[in-house]
Amino acid sequence: MSRIVVLDVVGLTPRLLEHMPRLRAVADRGWSAELGTVLPAVTCSVQSTFLTGLPPAGHGVVGNGWYFRDLGEVLLWRQHNALVGGEKVWETIRRERPGYRVANVCWWYAMGASVDTTVTPRPVYHADGRKDPDCWTWPPDLHDRLVRELGPFPLFSYWGPRTSIDSSRWIVEAARRVVPDHDLTLVYVPHLDYDLQRFGPDGPEAVAAAREVDAVLGPLLDDAERTGTTVVALSEYGITPVSRPVDVNRALRRAGLLHVHHNATGELLDPWTSRAFAVADHQVAHVYVRDPADVPAVRALLTGLAGVAEVLDRDGQATYGLHHERAGELVVVAEPDAWFTYYYWLDDDHAPDFARTVEIHKKPGYDPAELFMDPGDPLVTARAAAALVRRKLGLRYSMRVVPLDPSPVRGSHGRLPDDPADGPVLLCSDPGARRGRLEAAEVRDLLVTLADVAVGAPSSAAPG
Repeated sequence: MSRIVVLDVVGLTPRLLEHMPRLRAVADRGWSAELGTVLPAVTCSVQSTFLTGLPPAGHGVVGNGWYFRDLGEVLLWRQHNALVGGEKVWETIRRERPGYRVANVCWWYAMGASVDTTVTPRPVYHADGRKDPDCWTWPPDLHDRLVRELGPFPLFSYWGPRTSIDSSRWIVEAARRVVPDHDLTLVYVPHLDYDLQRFGPDGPEAVAAAREVDAVLGPLLDDAERTGTTVVALSEYGITPVSRPVDVNRALRRAGLLHVHHNATGELLDPWTSRAFAVADHQVAHVYVRDPADVPAVRALLTGLAGVAEVLDRDGQATYGLHHERAGELVVVAEPDAWFTYYYWLDDDHAPDFARTVEIHKKPGYDPAELFMDPGDPLVTARAAAALVRRKLGLRYSMRVVPLDPSPVRGSHGRLPDDPADGPVLLCSDPGARRGRLEAAEVRDLLVTLADVAVGAPSSAAPG
């Protein structure tokens, strides 16, 4: 039995694979297959399905975030593994192979997972409001080794206007250091996500990004080939061209269904008093409706909204395996060239202060405009430079550089792909494990088989 490395190369599609000879060589030694995804086709939901063999209705991860009804808050990008229901693939394997060692290098919901080694982004939040790059590791002394050998985790190239290949390079190099001591290593490689959302999947920027990722993966792939390690490379979704942002929350507000409150930071979404509001997540949005009597009217409003392809009630959600109590009473799916903004204010002068910053935890929805410096602000570069100087001096700072105009976004994901060439793909270096098309839920079975363990039905458990 060989070690297994699972590379989650975000945004990898058959089209982009043409420009990635190192990854293509994995399939040449073994095989490749079309890979189905889940709705919503977003990172946290798909990764949870890969690792449990369950749909979102089974593991409870209905998006990259949702409305926590018991807290009265919209929360995205949480990190605790207890949010994911179901038995994880390594727990299944350990029933037959006690002591099976597992490392998680930057896959989501890493903290608190029952793995042996963890590396995950975790900024330092100072008491005065400053934020510095860092990561969290288990065991703790791994942190000091990685920082000593690789430098601090490059948080500001991991997300935001300064995203680059540097973060994926750091992750791959960290993985190279932990793979030898583990039977299964999960490695998250996010770089393709960035320029494909910025510029779309069809231009030269996408090809350049694919080549960059391929080159960065080269040393890890060399390690695997030299040591006989089995490589599985897969993707959660493909990114497709978009040109129409859809302001679903503004439509709900104009209808008198969404309420805000005001303070010194601007207008803030008020989920406690709103009759309906949406948690936007790329091309899917969960719409939470407080009073069941309002559901028909909200559904009618959303059905008539330009850019909306489907409005799913609980029965419709069940068709896609999304009928979980965390899901909205309604779920809207965008048309192929559209995506949903989180914006709820009607006048940019009243936008909350965090709207112009990279602030993934305060925004009640996903904001791809965080990948851009505001093209409408002639002083944006000077503002960013001044903020960086303040940060280096240890002073509080605010990087107010994100545009409020979402039109620069050129790529998105979340709906199920219309063309397999634009969807996910799976590569495996072990020819004996060959499959035809796989569904996302079958990745768990593939990994169990590669570990030379008998495959049983996935075990479901309520998240929490």
